[in-house]
Amino acid sequence: MAGKKQRQKPTGKKSPPTGTDADLNLATMLPLFSDEDKAREFLEAKLWPNGRICPHCGSSDSYVITAKPGSKRPARKGLYTCKKCRKQFTVRVGTLFESSHVPLSKWLMAIHLMTSSKKGMSSHQIAREVGITQKSAWFVCHRIREAMKQDIVLNTLEGTVEVDEAYIGGKPRFPGISKRGRGTSKKPVVVLVERGGRAYSHPVDSVDAATLKGTVKALVHPSATVMTDELSSYGGLAEDFKGGHFTVNHSRKEYVRREQCGDVFVTTNTAESFFAIFKRGHYGIYHQLSKHHLHRYCDEYGFRWTQRKVTDGERMVEAIQGAAGKRLMYR
Repeated sequence: MAGKKQRQKPTGKKSPPTGTDADLNLATMLPLFSDEDKAREFLEAKLWPNGRICPHCGSSDSYVITAKPGSKRPARKGLYTCKKCRKQFTVRVGTLFESSHVPLSKWLMAIHLMTSSKKGMSSHQIAREVGITQKSAWFVCHRIREAMKQDIVLNTLEGTVEVDEAYIGGKPRFPGISKRGRGTSKKPVVVLVERGGRAYSHPVDSVDAATLKGTVKALVHPSATVMTDELSSYGGLAEDFKGGHFTVNHSRKEYVRREQCGDVFVTTNTAESFFAIFKRGHYGIYHQLSKHHLHRYCDEYGFRWTQRKVTDGERMVEAIQGAAGKRLMYR
């Protein structure tokens, strides 16, 4: 019939929300990558969601610096003066952007690339994509990794926590120089992963009982359940955790076991999945990880794992908010 509207069939797909961090992607952020003023305003909105905060004294009372009429020295955009301590500041001060000559628009581009790439992105690729030198890109990447560092509180990991260790380092050029497993010249890294939750990894000096058990006891809540492989260094953990300590015997090809007490799967596959991504990034993206900076790469992969269930835009904003109060010098 004329004039009668036809009803559209439901597609079953919900349109994404608008105006939120979840909408941030390469297409929606293009104006921020090309306009320095918009990039600065975006950072101010994310770092100061409740209004400007002086990084020197913490006061929320400040005003915009404007040049007098006819002045030959116009004030910089985004420059403010605190009414309490009378010091000037911008959104860069007190963050990882401080004293950097890289434009904020390029900083946002680099953060987006690093937080949205599952296996990481090399400084050479960042340099080509962003348009800066490789030396600057290398430093920018390490500053972003500093923002990704998670503030792990003692005894904070709860529920079922899987613990595993791996040896990170390049393959030897000549056979027989560096063997696999314990006794290798590679750097050991331990990871603690909550099932369905956070991941925390960091390099350790050795995989002896004092180091591994000390790490687990320091980071895992006493009410948690701990699962590891059959490495003898983990022996005796059951006495420290209410949920107990369960092991899988990889040497006997055992990788998953269902306990009789309930629907509890004894496995370390989640922790091994973390290392699978880490090693693929190592061999396929970075190729070489310095032992001196290995802890920063651990922070990077731990951050992306912990934030794996959110959108790329929300993950990027989380990294930006982690930039406050952190400053990394080149030396």
